[in-house]
Amino acid sequence: MRIAVIDGQGGGIGKRIVESIRANLSNEIEVIALATNALAAAQMLKAGANEGASGENAIIYNVARVDVIVGSIAILIPNSMLGEMTTRMVEAISSSEAIKVLIPINRLNIHVAGVLDEPLPHQIDALVEKLKELIKCQKG
Repeated sequence: MRIAVIDGQGGGIGKRIVESIRANLSNEIEVIALATNALAAAQMLKAGANEGASGENAIIYNVARVDVIVGSIAILIPNSMLGEMTTRMVEAISSSEAIKVLIPINRLNIHVAGVLDEPLPHQIDALVEKLKELIKCQKG
């Protein structure tokens, strides 16, 4: 299974997601760090991603070649991450046939109803549990 972790700005959320995937899932899982900038890609690579790339074209190209896309809900919002998420990136992510597992961080004046406002570590734990379910379904 190929999982793309998408992040931007300083790469802190992506780094924590990659670390949790590495700590809780099989090493057979291929993690691709896709970032809006080189700093975020470097942070995710340090955390254990197999490969990494940054920039609009890298994201557009790679989201069609993975099984699962993970990140914050901001990756589906144009101009989020202080303008780093372009409309073309968002279109490619949302159009990808990959399963999307997103953390509902309530920022950007977008609030997801019915979702508890949990601390980031709890949201990442829930994301990894969802990935475990997806892997189990794929194998079984």
